[in-house]
Amino acid sequence: RKRTSTSFYASQQTEDEKGEKKKKTTRKKAVKPPPHILRVNRRQQTNDDDDAVTICIQEDAATTVVVVSNVSSICNATETLKLQPSSPNNKKQKVKTIQSTKESTTTPLKKEKKQPANIITPPPSLPSSKNKKQILRLYSNDLAKVSPQNDWVDLHISPQELRPSFTLTTGQCFHWIAVEQDESAEDTSTTSKTAKTSAWGTHDAQEWVGIIPTDTTTITGSSIVISIRETPSTTLYRILYSLSPINERKVAEIIQDYFQLHITLEPLYQEWSLRDERLKRIAEVLPGVRIIRQDPIECLFSFICSSNNNIPRITKILSSFREMYGDFLLNLPARIIPDNKDETHQDAAIRTTTLPLYSFPTLAKLQQHATEEQLRSIGLGYRAKYMVETIKLLSKKGKEEGDGGTKYLHSLRSPQNNATFVQEELIQFSGIGRKVADCVALFSLDVTDAIPVDVHVREIALRDYVDVDDDESMLILGSSSLNDAGIVVEMKSLTPTIYKRVGDLFRTKFGKYAGWAHSLLFVAELPSFRPVLPVDIVNEMIEWKEKEMAKKAAKKESMTAANNAPKRKK
Repeated sequence: RKRTSTSFYASQQTEDEKGEKKKKTTRKKAVKPPPHILRVNRRQQTNDDDDAVTICIQEDAATTVVVVSNVSSICNATETLKLQPSSPNNKKQKVKTIQSTKESTTTPLKKEKKQPANIITPPPSLPSSKNKKQILRLYSNDLAKVSPQNDWVDLHISPQELRPSFTLTTGQCFHWIAVEQDESAEDTSTTSKTAKTSAWGTHDAQEWVGIIPTDTTTITGSSIVISIRETPSTTLYRILYSLSPINERKVAEIIQDYFQLHITLEPLYQEWSLRDERLKRIAEVLPGVRIIRQDPIECLFSFICSSNNNIPRITKILSSFREMYGDFLLNLPARIIPDNKDETHQDAAIRTTTLPLYSFPTLAKLQQHATEEQLRSIGLGYRAKYMVETIKLLSKKGKEEGDGGTKYLHSLRSPQNNATFVQEELIQFSGIGRKVADCVALFSLDVTDAIPVDVHVREIALRDYVDVDDDESMLILGSSSLNDAGIVVEMKSLTPTIYKRVGDLFRTKFGKYAGWAHSLLFVAELPSFRPVLPVDIVNEMIEWKEKEMAKKAAKKESMTAANNAPKRKK
């Protein structure tokens, strides 16, 4: 196992060891590490001292001794596990003995020196994580048993104004879970056949479960768990969990703010359609694509996690992040569905389980508990350092207000702040580049003309809006460079200049709500939504992709040939 620091262990040596002469050998002198003491509770969600056990781990050159003892009257015994290191002629052996605590020769641990009861440990994996051939699913009939006293409430919103199927699982946020539909709760034989597998959601989903904060401006934070259902004519919601009673009017206001229903979408669609014929055809089959107004703290840390990552992994990391630092809300009934693509699981039974939901942690809790080591343990990798540094910088900015930085982020929602100003403010945080900054600005800070530019958006710009005969596009993207060197068409990376030019192209074309129009075009590019698009538009996307891949292959082949060509001798 890895040791934290050699210098740390060296500092623990006795005075006699320090006085000894260092022998001149090629091998470093082994330093005996101090014992590691860990106090854990055998039952989850309890801080009771009478239910705790203490583990002491002592390592030396010959063996590792693990002593497990109980400090209460529940178990009056000490368990010692000796592990001998393996050698070429001797495999690892385990010797297990049980001794009475009264007769034990080991040094008793002092009861008064207790470890903090609120130690945060990495969350356990979901039941389906150990077996990659199994899928965890929520079903509508099962969720109907959760808070059955709460009825479905109609938002009275038309499909042209809101379609959750085109909004909730298209990359804006990562915690909404699609709910499967089945005819009967008892008949589960066909549910595994229709389970949706797209990481980006599907165009025909009808119900979702998610967590919405009820107040994002305070440092305490509170959330509700709701189910959203889409019908052919409107959108419904139902409360699954609320920590305290909350009236229907307040919930409706929270949901209206979350989906920004005060912004009328249909006139915007009409305005964009007049400016772009291709968008007009897409808008006819993808109505109601909205920008969600998220909590800035949640949005900021979620998109730090998204850097160089894919949707399933982002979702998994953020789920563990919530479980590690957030507050437990409730367990949802779920089913473990065997993957019918695997012949070994075709006849496997569908099992029931529960899916725990946790709130997104408050900034105060992150500042108090989050460490780089813990964040790495849930799969954040190099992003863990960015998270910790961002937490520290927010804390520094929030010292005057005493809220840890929450009010600072909310201050960026001011109408006086344009996209460039907000972007420059956000990129000062570790792990936040221009694209992540624009995602946070668009999805949580009311910057409606922020354009997150990535490979998908770049392809849209190059394929649909860059034309050497179009003076407007030539002016924005740089005419001379585009003619001579193809500064946009052949760019190797998104430099700040090119990034701004692509964003300006969308802002010039679609105006104040260019970020919303950009999101509509982005959804159309997702493979799981192609079945609803016109055939010729889909074929155009496929042909463009094939041409781009052919260009890359040809360029790679040319570079390989150049590298393999014989070099002239001087």
